[in-house]
Amino acid sequence: MPFHLHFDESDLLRCRFALSPLWETQEAVRTLRRPARHGYHLPWLRQTAAAASGLDLAPLWLLMPDGGHNPDFICPPPLGPLATFPEEIAAVRATDPEAARGDMALALADRPGGLRSPAGRRLLADPARAVQELADLLERAWHVMVEPHWPRLRALLEADIAFHSRRLAEVGFERLLGEISPQLRWADSTLTVSGTRGDHSRVLGGQGLVLMPSVFVWPEVVGGYEPPWQPAVIYPARGIGGLWTESARRTPDALARLLGRARADVLCALGEPAGTSALAHRLSLAPSSVSAHLSALRAAGLLTSRRYGHQVLYERTPLGIALAAQEP
Repeated sequence: MPFHLHFDESDLLRCRFALSPLWETQEAVRTLRRPARHGYHLPWLRQTAAAASGLDLAPLWLLMPDGGHNPDFICPPPLGPLATFPEEIAAVRATDPEAARGDMALALADRPGGLRSPAGRRLLADPARAVQELADLLERAWHVMVEPHWPRLRALLEADIAFHSRRLAEVGFERLLGEISPQLRWADSTLTVSGTRGDHSRVLGGQGLVLMPSVFVWPEVVGGYEPPWQPAVIYPARGIGGLWTESARRTPDALARLLGRARADVLCALGEPAGTSALAHRLSLAPSSVSAHLSALRAAGLLTSRRYGHQVLYERTPLGIALAAQEP
């Protein structure tokens, strides 16, 4: 069923991109229980299965009914483009218990037998304790399932935002939405999100829209529309098909002779915009060495750079693309 978001001029001025480590954590928990999501994440599942088996995720899964309400308080809207997990989980811990009780009751009502189950009754009987226990569980899930991979995940999410920000400048908002996902369609100042629960409409009323890429949400596009969420659309990030695998393509020998092997490897690794630390991790090189190579490649006109939040992202120029596209 479609969901309709109606914009006016002030809403268009308040559209922004964001990312959230807490969102990725709760979606990682959800992914463990949804086989349809496993295709791109099998290497991650194999790496985390043993550690995740030591977590009792049942209370979180109970509040994640398929096709039903999911509590907003366990994943509040991002505080800003640079929000950290400790900042976000602190917002969860500060949730008003009565608001949490209502949020949990809606989720449990969408889970057959959820309201009558012993676990459901326990959550509702003491919502203040439930908030803290769920926050503790999310924090443990972050440390076990997501934090070890966060540099790689963050690099992919920031590359997605850099790419779509550039496309916004090149093609405008209407075409950008269609490129982000085939489930998004723009017409007559209205964004239609297909494949969501129910047929609803919202007038944004000057709130604008948050566009947020996610690693674990694939293949769905989901949204947050009720307070405290600013209207948001969360969509699958670009490049997740190669997220957990290293590229099998060798750096062309001719390019390695021209630039040097390590410098050519850096150029060829920039299929998507990336920062120094992400490239260093990907290539198993020291960050200082990668930084020197990036500076040399940029000085030679093979790369451009732009600041995004706390780091600088590098991407290939047309000349850099042409050189990296040589056959091995």
